[in-house]
Amino acid sequence: MTAGPVSESQIEATDLAAPSETLVVAFDDNRLLTQLFGEHDRHLALIESRLGIEATPRGNHLALSGPPEACRSARKVLDELYARLKQGLEIGPGEVDGAIRMNLAAAQAGSATAGDVSIHTRRRVITPRTPAQKQYIAALRAHELTFGIGPAGTGKTYLAVACAAVALASGEVDRIVLSRPAVEAGERLGFLPGDMKEKVDPYLRPLYDALYDVMPANQVARGLEDGTIEIAPLAFMRGRTLAHAFVILDEAQNCTAMQMKMFLTRLGERSRMAVTGDPTQVDLPPGQVSGLIDAQKILKDVEGIGRVVFTDADVVRHPLVARIVRAYDAAGAGKSK
Repeated sequence: MTAGPVSESQIEATDLAAPSETLVVAFDDNRLLTQLFGEHDRHLALIESRLGIEATPRGNHLALSGPPEACRSARKVLDELYARLKQGLEIGPGEVDGAIRMNLAAAQAGSATAGDVSIHTRRRVITPRTPAQKQYIAALRAHELTFGIGPAGTGKTYLAVACAAVALASGEVDRIVLSRPAVEAGERLGFLPGDMKEKVDPYLRPLYDALYDVMPANQVARGLEDGTIEIAPLAFMRGRTLAHAFVILDEAQNCTAMQMKMFLTRLGERSRMAVTGDPTQVDLPPGQVSGLIDAQKILKDVEGIGRVVFTDADVVRHPLVARIVRAYDAAGAGKSK
């Protein structure tokens, strides 16, 4: 159906219902604008769709049109990303998405964004992309033991590994210890050939991936060789005292209550621990209590422990992942009724 002409009164009513303004932002270095706007202006398109504004490049200026508050938020996002580029850092869709999320959350809370919680590793500068990530980084720095709980794709393990890499580089700790319970995720893997390292490496591969992303490859290889970096199954932690170390237990929902107690009591002098997991993805045999769930109940009132809970809103992978998490959560809630 074709719409008829719009009257002046209709235009005025529309303007009153949705006030709009145009904000012009100037940039002093044209060479950075291609990276700022993204290939085929994809960064601008992301800002437009998320904030409900229009962004029109004009030389070294950018005109932002839309609701006043949205235009101001867009300007803050662009200013932060531009400052990042001027420091020689790269930006991609992830950084753009993170800047938008943090600014929206700050606007709702009436507070400023917090670039001061960035993690400066040897390979990259990592900034929090959600308020929960910001809270998590602060907790990892402030507490000797921190629990990061929530769905996949929220950065729980990655941020913990990044903090561990910084602690090692600064001399705060002498080594990094990364561990996971070797539990099959519903598949029967059968007999695995090779020595012990070759048998357990498939379980620990995500930890290797995170390390190589935040540390130079030669430093990781050297650390693995001289023991500065240790990656081992949870069973190998029994009987040890982990002093002067940054210790991370990943996929903690798959350890038993006894294993969790064993692991937590490994904490030694001048050490930090991070325990990450998703209580909705327990792969233990039926009837076996998850150590992560058990620990949350037992330790809820213990002083000095950090605890950050992530939700689907904190998923920083593909947007579809967040929708998948929400769908499974809704299905689980329906079954529990």
